[in-house]
Amino acid sequence: MIKTLTNQVIALAGLAQATYLVKQIAQRGNADSSDMDAVIRSVFVIDADDVPAVYGGVEKLKTGLKLLDRQLAGFEPSDPDLARYAASLILLERKLVSESRMLETLRAGLEEVHAQAEYFGELNDTVYANLADLYQRTVSQLQPRVMVNGVPGYLTNSTNANRIRALLLAGIRSTVLWRQCGGERWRLLFQRSGMRKEARRLVQGL
Repeated sequence: MIKTLTNQVIALAGLAQATYLVKQIAQRGNADSSDMDAVIRSVFVIDADDVPAVYGGVEKLKTGLKLLDRQLAGFEPSDPDLARYAASLILLERKLVSESRMLETLRAGLEEVHAQAEYFGELNDTVYANLADLYQRTVSQLQPRVMVNGVPGYLTNSTNANRIRALLLAGIRSTVLWRQCGGERWRLLFQRSGMRKEARRLVQGL
């Protein structure tokens, strides 16, 4: 059964990790490559044995699970930027699923980039650039756009900009997965304690 609290928390950890990496690049100019690899590769996974397999295993989301624990600790999120990015992506995902033509463009584009990534055997700058272009041609056309705060010099760097857009696309992927697992916005308000406990349990099991 896919619609479980555990699966919802794993998907939310993917979203949290993606938004955290966006902030890291925007404000520091770099981010952990292994954390990036896990969430970026999730956009290519359509058929997986289970939810953890989308990310290559729960252990790949340790950063996201810890962030989720902190974000759910109080009534107000510990990091407003991450909360705003996540809220924007959750809203955009709802709009995206109603745009059938855009969804088809996204699916076809991901198949092409996936083949490219398989050919190179790694997530190189060309792969990130093509994911960024796909994001711009699809999700970025919807409103409201995700406004990323950061150091201007980092944000205007083309490599960083491509990685940020690719990570936002990964955030959308995690949001889609969260919905498939039974995620609803009201649960973020009324099941915070249970989600936090589950995030902690998963971290402790790593």
